[in-house]
Amino acid sequence: MFLLFWFCLPKPLFKSPTSYVIDDANGQLLGASIASDGQWRFPPNTEVPEKFKQCIISFEDKRFMHHPGFDALAFGRAVKQYFRSKKVTSGGSTITMQVIRLSTKHKRTIWNKLKEIFMAMRLECSYSKAEILSLYGSNAPFGSNVIGLDAASWRYFGRSPDKLSWGEMAAMAVLPNSPSLVHPGRNRAILLKKRNVLLDKLHRQGIIDSTTASLAKLEPVPDRPVPLPQLAPHLLVRFRADNKNSLHGETRIRTSIKANLQQQVNEILERHHQVLKANDINNIAAIVLDVETGATLAYAGNIAHAEDPTMESDVDVINAPRSPGSTLKPLLYASMLHDGLLLPNSLMPDIPTQIAGYHPENFDLNYDGAVPASRALSRSLNVPAVKMLQQFKYERFYDFLHQVGITTLKQPADHYGLSLILGGGENTLWELSGAYADMARVLNHYNKYNGKYDPADYHSPVYTYPGVTKPELQKSGLLDAGSIYYTLQAMEEVMRPGEEMLWQQFSSSQRVAWKTGTSFGFRDGWAIGITPKYVVGVWVGNTDGEGRPNLTGINTAAPVLFEIFRLLPVARSWFEMPVGEMVKIKVCRQSGYRAGQHCDDTDEQWVPQSGLKAPVCPYHQLVHLSPDGKWQVTGNCVPPDQIVNKSWFVLPPSMEYYYKTKNYQYHVLPPFRTDCVQGGSSNPMEIIYPKENAKIYVPLEADGRRGRVIFNAAHRQAGIKIFWHLDDEYVGETKDFHQVALNPSAGKHTLTLVDGNGNTLHLAFEVLAK
Repeated sequence: MFLLFWFCLPKPLFKSPTSYVIDDANGQLLGASIASDGQWRFPPNTEVPEKFKQCIISFEDKRFMHHPGFDALAFGRAVKQYFRSKKVTSGGSTITMQVIRLSTKHKRTIWNKLKEIFMAMRLECSYSKAEILSLYGSNAPFGSNVIGLDAASWRYFGRSPDKLSWGEMAAMAVLPNSPSLVHPGRNRAILLKKRNVLLDKLHRQGIIDSTTASLAKLEPVPDRPVPLPQLAPHLLVRFRADNKNSLHGETRIRTSIKANLQQQVNEILERHHQVLKANDINNIAAIVLDVETGATLAYAGNIAHAEDPTMESDVDVINAPRSPGSTLKPLLYASMLHDGLLLPNSLMPDIPTQIAGYHPENFDLNYDGAVPASRALSRSLNVPAVKMLQQFKYERFYDFLHQVGITTLKQPADHYGLSLILGGGENTLWELSGAYADMARVLNHYNKYNGKYDPADYHSPVYTYPGVTKPELQKSGLLDAGSIYYTLQAMEEVMRPGEEMLWQQFSSSQRVAWKTGTSFGFRDGWAIGITPKYVVGVWVGNTDGEGRPNLTGINTAAPVLFEIFRLLPVARSWFEMPVGEMVKIKVCRQSGYRAGQHCDDTDEQWVPQSGLKAPVCPYHQLVHLSPDGKWQVTGNCVPPDQIVNKSWFVLPPSMEYYYKTKNYQYHVLPPFRTDCVQGGSSNPMEIIYPKENAKIYVPLEADGRRGRVIFNAAHRQAGIKIFWHLDDEYVGETKDFHQVALNPSAGKHTLTLVDGNGNTLHLAFEVLAK
């Protein structure tokens, strides 16, 4: 009998599925989904509000706190009433017995009643009175398909149980006894009467005073269920997906979301959506992260228009792989600084480029010839970025992205190639925002950790606050703090949209390091911003991948980004310069490289320590000039004592061709005097397009005729003629503007250029038949 008594309880007591529920950081309900059995049943709540405790004990089981699970007096009264009226007028069940009946789902028979008494007494042996009340409050029926006090409180009053008044809580307490009382338009008078009887009882017992009882009776009883909050529906779906394989996993979590911020972000997205949909741009998403922890403070995976299926608003874009456009460029810039491959302002080529058939172009289709790396980043120029990746190697960058938590690159590195830096792969707003937060976190921790690095600073975002762990510090990190600092400095110089353009004129403006991205075909617009405290990421586009005119990061996502930043507290200070990770060296003012022996115009600059191994300026050279400085000369035509030796900033002809049109201070190298033989100097002529061994396809024109190929060259000397030859046949000459249009047949060809001084260039290329 003892063994039967001890092992009579089912394990677990309740096996019914529960709703998935998410709360904000303060415990406020953000959203919930109905359980798999069609019931609104929230996970058990261990804390029972004092009002419910007083109401339910007074109404159901006044000796609950004293009996061992079975109330002999109440049971005897019920039996006596049964024999008097020949029908059940009082069940005599205690709250503990009702918990057993809810667990076992027994039918109401005398034999089952005896079993409930037996099991209730066993339940009292292992559970406290508070725990039994919690079990009852979590599993009692409250009308319709609502189970449990927590779900009922939100369904009928739109508030959590701890915020209910005495009148509302009394109505909740009488419902489990007759849950069918709550139906829209039915039985409300009976419910009102039962509630008021309970309020009078509470007054007689001294639990509430007469004023409270009178006011409580004036309150209306529930009419019909109210909609539950849906502040973060996409996060709720994500939470369900993350826990769907967990058989006994927790279905309710307290997230790191701030409800007020979440609501404001939702309103901003909806406001911008109303404008964007006029251009058939239907979807928009945003995320706000706390830099220190990586915790998500706002998670708006899309707009909320479930009534319109064409909007596809159920798609969580935050976790959807999309082409990232230019948003990976800051990571490449920081990596190259970290490896000492460049200095913050080293000049990078910005000229027409063709690499193994890949022909990147800048967004505005223009070229600067050469541009400082930091400015190339702030202006988001594509050609310099591809040149940088070619130098860094796309295989290394591919591995680096995996190290910072990018998991969406499923194909091998060769599949993406150099296009990886311009959005050739796919990334998620979740992981990209997390990678930006990683950089800010490492920089914030540099001084805190006395110049050391914690590998755990690189981690994916989370939507619950993580526990505190002791850092395992190392002398070096994936990226050094100096490289990150200069990356964020360059990102701060990105031109802001609209009224934000003049942000530096106002002392109250918030400093933000940020980057935009636009995918090929105007399908995705991105904007991600960083401050020492927060990271904000925004995506705009269509979930079905349809491109739209003017769907760019700067026009669509950036305005949303800065509106969200205006909701956040302004940081008191900017990122501190990690001086311990930097050295002061001489830098060539014109080229941005480490100063060489011929650089006579230098600046002392702090650079990352890896900058000590950065290349020396390749563009300054010593030239020999005539006494009047108008000609280059050699010792063969001018006496050595009359030669003027001068340091000169000289770019390759193709870079010079574009650079001199935008930089008035650039001085073209003087030509050689006609009576001087040009020594071993570099060729003053360069072919801009096509490049060596290029493969060219010539498309048909609108009229069906075969098009022409535009060949382009640059020459350092103004006014000189270039004679063009295709397969050793003369095809024409150019002066000043060196372009010719040719129609070579399919197959391999050789282009030969000869200038007026006899300098010659040969280039092999192939025209594809199809």
